[in-house]
Amino acid sequence: MRKKNAVLYIHGKGGSAEESGHYKPLFPGCEVLGLDYQSFTPWETGKEIHAAVEKLGAERGNITLIANSIGAFFSMHAGIGAMVQKAYFISPIVDMEHLILDMMTWANVTEAQLEEKGVISTPFGEDLSWEYLSYVREHPVQWNVPTRILYGSRDSMTAYETIAAFANAHCAELTVMENGEHWFHTEEQMRFLDQWIRKEFKPGRAE
Repeated sequence: MRKKNAVLYIHGKGGSAEESGHYKPLFPGCEVLGLDYQSFTPWETGKEIHAAVEKLGAERGNITLIANSIGAFFSMHAGIGAMVQKAYFISPIVDMEHLILDMMTWANVTEAQLEEKGVISTPFGEDLSWEYLSYVREHPVQWNVPTRILYGSRDSMTAYETIAAFANAHCAELTVMENGEHWFHTEEQMRFLDQWIRKEFKPGRAE
């Protein structure tokens, strides 16, 4: 019996593997799975994603990745490029250094202060980490997987110029939903997302 191709969903912050259920009808003939990673740094979460993709690859062969927000960032630090045939990124974080520096500005924290203290909590609930910032700077993204990106024009986490520059640098296909947000969750947004995937995914074609 021919093995089903696999689709692996990597959720964003506050999400879960259960969200993968939404994508099952969109990938007929494929096994759609989600990963509930247990760590939240690129060096740790990347290892979890790498192990999951490696295991799926041994079992299924062809793997398509769907990654949401910071899940895309973690995936790009997982060393899985040779094992994934295609990727769908939804509101991906593609320039973490820029985002961290923005959060430092919002919290009125300087690099010198962060380096001295190591970790600083912010009023908006995010912990700033010198180790995290240093890792991001020392490990630039290397990503060569054929990728399609869905981006909302009202994304508050990533500027259009940033996502467009990433798409151009990595030969990724960028789709912009006018008035879409970082978190695709309304009925209209999810309908747009579903149509975006259905337009690109052709049942029976190797993904």
